[in-house]
Amino acid sequence: MFELFDPCDEVCIREGGNLPHWYQPGVTYFITFRTADSIPEKVAKLWRLRRDEWLRRHGVEPGRAEWKTTLARLPRSARREFHETFSREYLEHLDRGHGACVLKRPELAQLVAHNLRYHDARRYHLGDFVVIPNRVHLLVCLLGETEAEAQCTSWKRYTATRINRRLGRRGRFWQEESFDHLVRSPEQLEALRRYIADNPHAARLRQGEFLHWRR
Repeated sequence: MFELFDPCDEVCIREGGNLPHWYQPGVTYFITFRTADSIPEKVAKLWRLRRDEWLRRHGVEPGRAEWKTTLARLPRSARREFHETFSREYLEHLDRGHGACVLKRPELAQLVAHNLRYHDARRYHLGDFVVIPNRVHLLVCLLGETEAEAQCTSWKRYTATRINRRLGRRGRFWQEESFDHLVRSPEQLEALRRYIADNPHAARLRQGEFLHWRR
């Protein structure tokens, strides 16, 4: 059910905002999307400055449109260092509980969970997920030609409209860009399942302040 990334098969790297997006049809992703207020702008700006400094030291110019393609051509050890440093920091910032954290409300977390499960077995095979007060982590195997970015946009558009309606407000609810990572091995898949299950504890949440669903 959960096909893994095949390094011998064709892969497409999408140019975009702050994080690389790799696409390969019919494989499993670990995805994170967060509320718009979950990382303070001052913190995000410092993170981007440090990231850009690292890229320049490795011969990658972050101001160019093709910087992610250039990053993908670096040696594997350098790419691993980049993702272990900056992807991990990104997730650690989320654990600090910034923002209004409205997904702590069970009815709003349930709304997100229902939307994730709605197209299960039609557009994708949904794996484990957790709804945290300011973000969502999930595993999903996308079916057909569905791309991670497009599916995230669909989830976020639907849930943002309904959450804003419940809260009586307007404006951006989710951060525009999402974090997605192609799962490369059975061991990594199991490690990510553990990460999803353990994340509420890492974020110091109490029972009832999160929603964890296990496949």
